Amino acid sequence: MDIQYLLWLQGIRNATGGMFDEFFNGVSKFAVDIMPFLPFVVFWCANKKWGYRFITSWALGEIINSIIKLTVCAYRPWIRSELIEPAGDSKVAATGYSFPSGHTVAATVTYGTTVVWQKDKRRWLAVLCGVLIAMTGFSRNYLGVHTPQDVIVGFCEAVIIIVITGIVQKKTDGNERLADILTFAGAAAVVLALVYIILKPYPMDYVDGKLLVDPQLMMNDSFKACGFCLGFLLGSYLDRHYLKYRIPAGKAELPMLTCIGAAIMFGWREWFAPATVTAALGGHWGNMAAHFIMVMFAMTIWPMVITKTCEKG
Repeated sequence: MDIQYLLWLQGIRNATGGMFDEFFNGVSKFAVDIMPFLPFVVFWCANKKWGYRFITSWALGEIINSIIKLTVCAYRPWIRSELIEPAGDSKVAATGYSFPSGHTVAATVTYGTTVVWQKDKRRWLAVLCGVLIAMTGFSRNYLGVHTPQDVIVGFCEAVIIIVITGIVQKKTDGNERLADILTFAGAAAVVLALVYIILKPYPMDYVDGKLLVDPQLMMNDSFKACGFCLGFLLGSYLDRHYLKYRIPAGKAELPMLTCIGAAIMFGWREWFAPATVTAALGGHWGNMAAHFIMVMFAMTIWPMVITKTCEKG
C-alpha cells in the first residue's frame, strides 16, 4: 500500500511535468540546510533559555533518529521497488536508511519548538510553522524518497522529543547539579551509541554482485549527530560554569554579529570542514569532528565575540 501511494504521487509528478518538484525539494532542503542554524540564532540574540531548548531538541532528534535508522535498516522506496523513480536529485541527496524520515524529524523539532514558543505570542507564526511541518513531511512522499510510515513515525518521534525536552528543562532550571549529571550521562550515552553503530551487524544484500546499500555510507549521519551532541554537551557545560553568556539585548551590533556567526557556521559546514577536517579524518570521524567544532564554536567562541564586541560598542 505504501509503494502504491508513492506511485500515485509519482503519477501526479509525471502528469504535471514535474512543475512542483523544485518547490517541494526546496521545502525539504530548507528544513535541513537552513533551519539547523535557527537554534543558535535564538541562543545568541533572542532568548537563551529557548535557545538551549531548541539546541537540545535538535541534538536529541539527530542522534535518536540516526540510531533508529541504523537499527531498523529499512531500504529506500526505490530499492524496494524498481518502479519508484525519485524526483530530481532527491535520490542522490537522500542519505541514510529510510525509516524514520530525518527531514521530518528535523522540520518537526525546529518548527514544532517554534510553535510551542510562539503559540501565545505570535499565533500566525505558530500556524505557519505547523503548515511547514506538514509540507516537509508530504514533500518526502511527493519526491519519492520516503514512505508514509517513515514520515508519520518521524513526526511522532520529534513530538515526543519536544515534550521530553520541555519537561527536562523545567526540572533542570536552576539545578546545576542535575544539569551536570545529565551532561555527563549524555556524553556517556553518545559514546555507547558510537560503539553500538560501529559494532552492530548490517544487512549486506547483493544484486548481480553489487551491494544494494553500503552500511559505511549509512553511518555518516550518525557520526555527525554524535559530534553535534558532544559539542553541545561540552559547550553547554563550559557556558554554565565559566562563560555564562548573557544576550546583550538592545545592542546595535547584535543583529549583524548574529548573521556573521550563522554565515561562519554555514561556510564551515558546507565548504571549509569538507576540505579540511573531513578530508583529513575521513567520512566518519571527520564528520564527527567537524560538527563538534561547529557546535563548540557556536556555544563558546561566538558568544564571547558577541559579548566583547558589544561591550566595546
